[in-house]
Amino acid sequence: MNRIDPKLAATLRQPAELVERGLAKAADLADLERVAARYAIAVTPDIAGLIDTESPDDPIARQFIPIALELVSGSSENADPIGDDAHSPVPGIVHRYPDRVLFKLVHVCAVYCRFCFRREMVGPGKATALSEAAYRDALDYIRGHNEIWEVILTGGDPLMLSPRRLSEIMADLAAIDHVKIVRIHTRVPVAAPARIDEDMVEALRVDGATTWVAVHANHPRELSDEARLACARLADAGIPLVSQTVLLRGVNDDAAVLEALMRAFVENRIKPYYLHHGDLAPGTAHLRTTVAEGQELMRRLRGRVSGLCQPDYVLDIPGGHGKAPIGPNYLSHASSRECVLSSETRYRVVDYCGDVHLYPPEP
Repeated sequence: MNRIDPKLAATLRQPAELVERGLAKAADLADLERVAARYAIAVTPDIAGLIDTESPDDPIARQFIPIALELVSGSSENADPIGDDAHSPVPGIVHRYPDRVLFKLVHVCAVYCRFCFRREMVGPGKATALSEAAYRDALDYIRGHNEIWEVILTGGDPLMLSPRRLSEIMADLAAIDHVKIVRIHTRVPVAAPARIDEDMVEALRVDGATTWVAVHANHPRELSDEARLACARLADAGIPLVSQTVLLRGVNDDAAVLEALMRAFVENRIKPYYLHHGDLAPGTAHLRTTVAEGQELMRRLRGRVSGLCQPDYVLDIPGGHGKAPIGPNYLSHASSRECVLSSETRYRVVDYCGDVHLYPPEP
């Protein structure tokens, strides 16, 4: 099903190539070879060009350049950290929520994030795409479940498919009467923006269903001039855009960085949607924050930026139980002393500065 664009031919895929380009140290080559034997590596020219090779803590490198810590797994980490398998009635489909399904078309990406929750499903020795028979079975499943209103194309990255193949898939989905929304989750506008050309944009537009695109970026530098143009092509074609971001230690666990990222999204007609807490994927502990740290960042973000810039901070509950919002709580019941003058339930409300107020206020 998938034909990789020749524009990605210069993608760095081997540890030795990373060392040659100055993106990794020669002393680490043996460790990186061990990582590469288990987990896929791909760094596109666009992403490589964003990395500051003079900075040992570069936030772009931290997302894409492998390190030996990836081979250290914690006891709570799991190869299927959000429980896709438990909700997969046929290959390629995850049906966790009543009105929507994930449709995992391909198992390849333009770049491979070191924190990926599906990292065990892509890379060396793994299948690259659904077979044609599995694709037809997945379509039959969607046709047979009238409650499915939205189909989310994921993988892998669905925009690694050719525009011709994507156009066929979009037409197949739009032909199903009860499918009204097709949402596409992708890194491509950031990682390989040249792929978002006129043919790709046209492939994503289809009569009979509304297309949404969720753009994944974690640091404001990822929204390069080329990435912004790619997103503009989609927005100019009438395709609404939302964002997905993963909270990552050493990348965006800083209020100023998150502020800059969310502002950049909004300035480029991308509505901030989800800020994901890091999943318990094997070998990713060094990139995860604590929930308390995430909540404090969200509390600080609330006071710094417009409501347009506020994502939902969510945790995908391990075991396949779905997403839960885990942002800070600003509301609690007032004490009996504070309620003494009111017959109405009274609450304590914390504002973005940390000050506490009663609601309704005292007369």
